[in-house]
Amino acid sequence: MIVRPHQHWFVRLFVWHGAVLSQILFRLGLNLAMAIAAVWSFQWYEHLGIHLSTAPFSLLGIAIAIFLGFRNNASYARFTEARHLWGTLQITQRSLLRQLKGALPDDPQVVSACNQLMMAYAWSLKHQLRQSDSRNDLQRLLPMEFQEQILKSPLRTGRILLCLGNLLSEQRRAGKISDMLWQGIDHNLNVLSDVLGGCDRIQNTPIPFAYSLILHRTVYLFCTLLPFGLVADLHYMTPLISVFVSYTFLALESLAEELEDPFGTQPNDLPLESICTAIEIQQKEMDDHFPLPERLQPDSRYRLN
Repeated sequence: MIVRPHQHWFVRLFVWHGAVLSQILFRLGLNLAMAIAAVWSFQWYEHLGIHLSTAPFSLLGIAIAIFLGFRNNASYARFTEARHLWGTLQITQRSLLRQLKGALPDDPQVVSACNQLMMAYAWSLKHQLRQSDSRNDLQRLLPMEFQEQILKSPLRTGRILLCLGNLLSEQRRAGKISDMLWQGIDHNLNVLSDVLGGCDRIQNTPIPFAYSLILHRTVYLFCTLLPFGLVADLHYMTPLISVFVSYTFLALESLAEELEDPFGTQPNDLPLESICTAIEIQQKEMDDHFPLPERLQPDSRYRLN
């Protein structure tokens, strides 16, 4: 995710990192080539009696803009829900640790083991969503007695939650956690499970392919034919105006594709590694486990991973 400080409006016009321009630059180049070809061949196809005007492009452009708006709203809703889920994860883990430290003041080892499982849960979920290897982070965070069981599991995030629930159930059966307090603890465990399910839902249920494909084809057909509709009125200004209009449509379409998967590693996706580090700092500080990890900072491109 790009985290950029406030900038003057003129400076922002020339921002490169975090914009989608780098992704569509080649496509804009193709549109520029089509516009130059339209200017060069204008007299030839006008002599053949072929006359194109801006009227059909105006009507089609309005329709495409409306559908692009719906597409971007759907993608941004997925991004917003994903950020809400990770915020809920951070809040719930903080609340659960607070409950455990109050309920088990004489068992700091159990509280510490639960805290390690919660931190491992966040990192494991991050790796699961990005389809990366979680072994190093889990070996670093998991209590020794759970490492073999969890690392052997094909679904490590769910297995961590199961181990955490079993560990707390043992404390309840031993009479160390009252039934009243257990209800709150069990509720927080269910919230952690809801977060996992919500993230799985977003990752495994993309926007219907046919809907995206129709919009994708329409945008590219529009941008390809646009120069031939503009050249009769704009002549040598056609390449400039065509590229500018195409940039608007192509950028919106590219941004919608990027936001559709908020758990990726593109510039506008969620900074999951930074969020996991913040959770680890929070949990270790509450458990008086020092030294704390350093909070991740944006790099030279104002980007957080």
